Amino acid sequence: MPLATTGDIVAPAYAEGGCAPAFNVIQAEHITAIVDAAQARRRPVILQLSHNAVRYHGALAPIGSAMLAAARLADVPVAVHLDHAESPELVHEAVDLGFSSVMYDASTMDYTGNVAATADVVKHCHEAGVWVEAELGEVGGKDGVHAPGARTDPQEAARFVAATGVDALAVAVGSSHAMLTRTAELDLELIGRLRSAVDVPLVLHGSSGVPDEGLSAAVRAGLTKVNIATQLNKSFTAEVRRHLGDQPALVDPRKYLGAARSAVAEETARLLDVLDGRRNPT
Repeated sequence: MPLATTGDIVAPAYAEGGCAPAFNVIQAEHITAIVDAAQARRRPVILQLSHNAVRYHGALAPIGSAMLAAARLADVPVAVHLDHAESPELVHEAVDLGFSSVMYDASTMDYTGNVAATADVVKHCHEAGVWVEAELGEVGGKDGVHAPGARTDPQEAARFVAATGVDALAVAVGSSHAMLTRTAELDLELIGRLRSAVDVPLVLHGSSGVPDEGLSAAVRAGLTKVNIATQLNKSFTAEVRRHLGDQPALVDPRKYLGAARSAVAEETARLLDVLDGRRNPT
């Protein structure tokens, strides 16, 4: 089917109080696994590639082109998104390659610098018909607003959206990146206040640290786009370890990477079921 856009997936979820699930890609096995799960569940998904993953591959085009090709071949809507881009140059490259959305991360800047840099990216992307996600930077450092303990102020969030023109906003409500335990407790009351104050979809980063019931509750409270990366990597790595541990003489990577791909597809499908909720009526 034709390549879906992120906006086409997020907009109905936002309007209906549902979820637009987004899964991060590290390598080709992730792409296939996520698309297979989406097709099995008949659910639209967003494939994401982070700036860190681009660094791992050494360039955007090879892995990004593979994501775009898989999305075009899928028989359910699949969009391709650049996650946590730290430079306008990478954003421009993604736009030129055919990505339908980007998340521009200027969260290490002060508020004024973040607004100015993000507004410039939004202008460039909107001229190309590309959807833009961004985040505030209340707390400096790698995790921005997703550092432990950070929280997004609803009124500041509303001002940021108005000043930049972004299409979605990543918010800090209790999650943190790269958590290996699923023990994060989200502030559902804050999510509700943010949903009322901000007139664009809200995005949850660091979702892998949130238990299933917390994810479902967050969607009902008003979060729309939910990003998941580490949870899939945990499934992938555990299966590789198991296969190589059980078969120490194994050298064909198709044997253990294929098993890991299946494990990621299974976990992605399970998470799609978890996220298939609707927001409580207000």
